[in-house]
Amino acid sequence: MKLFCLGLNHETAPVELREKVSIANTHLGEESTALVACDTIAEGVVISTCNRTEFYLAAESIEAAAVALADHLQTRFGLTTDEHFYEKHAREAAFHLCRVVSGLDSMVLGETEIFGQVKKGYAAALEAGVTGGVLNRLFQRAFSVGKKVRNSTGIQEGQTSVGSVAVDLAEKIFGHLRDSQVMVIGAGEMSRTTAQSLLSRGAHSMFVTNRSYDKAVALADEMGGSAIRFDDWEESLQKVDIIISSTGAPHHVIKPEHIEKVRRRRKYRPILMVDIAVPRDIDPLVGDIDEVYLYDVDGLQVLAAEARKRRQEQIRICEAIIEEELGKTQLPGL
Repeated sequence: MKLFCLGLNHETAPVELREKVSIANTHLGEESTALVACDTIAEGVVISTCNRTEFYLAAESIEAAAVALADHLQTRFGLTTDEHFYEKHAREAAFHLCRVVSGLDSMVLGETEIFGQVKKGYAAALEAGVTGGVLNRLFQRAFSVGKKVRNSTGIQEGQTSVGSVAVDLAEKIFGHLRDSQVMVIGAGEMSRTTAQSLLSRGAHSMFVTNRSYDKAVALADEMGGSAIRFDDWEESLQKVDIIISSTGAPHHVIKPEHIEKVRRRRKYRPILMVDIAVPRDIDPLVGDIDEVYLYDVDGLQVLAAEARKRRQEQIRICEAIIEEELGKTQLPGL
């Protein structure tokens, strides 16, 4: 049995392409099951985040599995395995997964969210019964290596989440957050970490809205803010300065007409809109409005690159640990 990985990420593909192959957490098990339904694929795990979608497979024939996966991508997503996708085989695939789990392959170097996101993808496949000796050993080893990397190096020093980078961006535009009113759209984990970062930098007026009002109330209570019913969030546009949007909606939540309606009442004040959802929550055309500063996950790479420069030496140390740890255990499929 051999190990094979095919994927795309923020470095190889623009957000317009990544959002086409984005898979919700609730469907990861189904997607992994669909892979193993192919006769040539014995085991499968799908990982999908705002910055990447990756397919990990175990098969007797890598060539046959690659053909089956290419057919699946064409049928399921209407995509071909073009230059935006990368392939990793055997030990290279194992090394890549360890880098991903350790936060070395993330837009924000050392970010912590990816560890849990990969665990969810693996847990979904495990629960669906589509993993076996190759992928179980691989992922369990990768999680162990990831913990050692984070505990033994300074890779997590500084801003280590997309939410923190978004707040850095807000401070660059407004100077400080003490007088800024913030609206968080979506009450998931990404929204929670972003809201925490906002509070840690001085924000004190926060509104939270979510399709599930109970979740909005829970997050607002945790952050000392106010919950808004999802049907009413448009009314708050006239008074907020910063919008952080991270829902799981398959379509645009905020459109140009929403902003146009309140521009005069806002007295054309600047508004920062950070879209950290994939698929994107905010129509890109919103960014054409004069006083709107719109950034999606790709736009955050500028700030992420600054942190990356400061930690290049840490990358070298982390990769040396990964090489050493992979060398200690003979994993099947390599």
